[in-house]
Amino acid sequence: MTDSQTAELTHLRHLVELERQEERRLHLEVIQAMPLVQRVAKGYSWYPLQVIKEGYGIGERPFVVVTREGEEAHQFRAGTSVNLFTTQQDARSPQRSGVIQYVKKEKMKIILGGDEHPGWLQRGGVGVDLMFDERTYIEMDKAVQRLETARGDRTAELRDVIMGVREPEYRPVAAEAVAHLTQLNNSQREAVREILGASHLSLIHGPPGTGKTTTLVAAVGELVKTENAILFCAPSNSAADLVTLRMAEQGIRVVRTGNISRVEEDVMAHTLEVQVARHPDTKQVKKLRKEAADLRKKAKRMRGGRDKGITFAEAGRLSGWARQLEDHLLSYILDAADVVVCTLVGAASSILGDREFKTCIIDEAAQALEPASWIPIIRSNRVVLAGDPYQLPPTVKSKDAERGGFSVTLLEKTLERHGRNALLEVQYRMNERIMGFSNQYFYDGKLRAGPGIAERTLPGVSLQESVVFIDTAGTGFEEKLHPQFKSRYNDGELDILVEHLLLLKGSIPPEEPLPAVAIITPYREQAVRAEDRIESVPVLADLDITINTVDGFQGREREVVYLSLVRSNIRSEIGFLADYRRMNVALTRAKVQLVVIGDSATIGGDNFFAGFLSYVERAGTYQTAWEYMG
Repeated sequence: MTDSQTAELTHLRHLVELERQEERRLHLEVIQAMPLVQRVAKGYSWYPLQVIKEGYGIGERPFVVVTREGEEAHQFRAGTSVNLFTTQQDARSPQRSGVIQYVKKEKMKIILGGDEHPGWLQRGGVGVDLMFDERTYIEMDKAVQRLETARGDRTAELRDVIMGVREPEYRPVAAEAVAHLTQLNNSQREAVREILGASHLSLIHGPPGTGKTTTLVAAVGELVKTENAILFCAPSNSAADLVTLRMAEQGIRVVRTGNISRVEEDVMAHTLEVQVARHPDTKQVKKLRKEAADLRKKAKRMRGGRDKGITFAEAGRLSGWARQLEDHLLSYILDAADVVVCTLVGAASSILGDREFKTCIIDEAAQALEPASWIPIIRSNRVVLAGDPYQLPPTVKSKDAERGGFSVTLLEKTLERHGRNALLEVQYRMNERIMGFSNQYFYDGKLRAGPGIAERTLPGVSLQESVVFIDTAGTGFEEKLHPQFKSRYNDGELDILVEHLLLLKGSIPPEEPLPAVAIITPYREQAVRAEDRIESVPVLADLDITINTVDGFQGREREVVYLSLVRSNIRSEIGFLADYRRMNVALTRAKVQLVVIGDSATIGGDNFFAGFLSYVERAGTYQTAWEYMG
């Protein structure tokens, strides 16, 4: 390993530690310092809870399923570390750590630490707190350590290729080898060829709407013809769930390990836990465990002596037999899979043991922290990194870590070092006017709209009206800052938005279906206020309207998208509107109409937004807010 590699990996471990320290500080100083009522109000706790189910999962891990009343927003996600607690004064151990397996509306399943359920679960006063997740940082650090110590093996070889010390190798794959993939376009087939021919590394650049996941699933279908099992990873549980469904639809035998965000039956059926539970031999495992538990209870009631020891020993023997049988079942199911799907950190799970994979595919690699990406790579012989470096980067909490480059992903680094990549050039989401600005600014004009997509519009709406900017300059609609949540909002923009939405609904012919609408904004407080504002207009109740932040809407689409920029001030400060990758996401969610509402006097001094405003004047429809103010 070169000195520069050593320095880079040492620096990366330092950034992991900075991020760990910052998240720990935020948790201890901000979240844990709050009283319970405030933690509940801010979504860091659920209380009170009702325990509706107790049981044991894989490896005899105890679990509970809990529900709460109310529908307040919360911070809990699958894979998050939590603390189950009781407010009962007489409880000897009033807390128990755990990990969320899934959250669905007001229901949560938690895998608990320890061997048994707490005795206080059914006595009331039960709640759950969000906890600082140390495991993610431990696994990221371990992965980088493994890179530091790798010598003369495949991990060392992959490390050197990915870090630019060694050139990646490719073998030619004939075009005829992928000609049968007629469901793909030419650039997608070329991407599959790139994956099949790569000995170490392939990079797939998939801009918005270009069918990146479709391409990767097709590549998996080809790879499984010659490989035993493929490791497919994504940064989030929701992305891992989505690709699980997509592969299962193609008849690929898939096993989803780890935590899940979707708990519908079509996802659950592919989880390792459910596949184990449905296997006939599981009945024998449960029988052995019940016998072992009964023997332990019996032994505890016995007085001291040889018989007590013999009974405990027999219980231990039965438990060991159950574990061996379950381990055999896990191996059988994993061995039979074409693809194992998990999150990046989930690739470190002990369930996978010392398994190695010929190919590891990392989807949404542009949203993944670099050390997390290395976790599945060190299990693999070659890697596919797929994503779009011009959409949202991973979230970094530490300002020092961000300044140190922690938000720069492995995909970005490898694109810079190697250059070679397969660009997916045909997008199937946006008409050509909506696509146009991002295409020129981010993708050098290389994208084109698919057949039947380029000129698609709403009924009665011209192609030029597909992109609308409504300018609030001079109206006095200034931004405000919420004193408690420190998030910005602009009520005037919401007034204009509602007026346009009413006109849009009224313009749709009665025989035509109403379009699905999204209202997105960079600011959480504006999204909250938009929900209240839309609910206050009964005539809009029959519209399918989704409201979210830009970050929360990444990867999604709607026919019509409203983007409220919020920022309006005499200082021309635009805050994190200057994150152009976030803006690229915002501007590429709409299929047939994009309506942007903002203050040109505030945003126009920025080169990116000045370019966008010029584009709208040339190719779209430029309006003023005064046209909507009666």
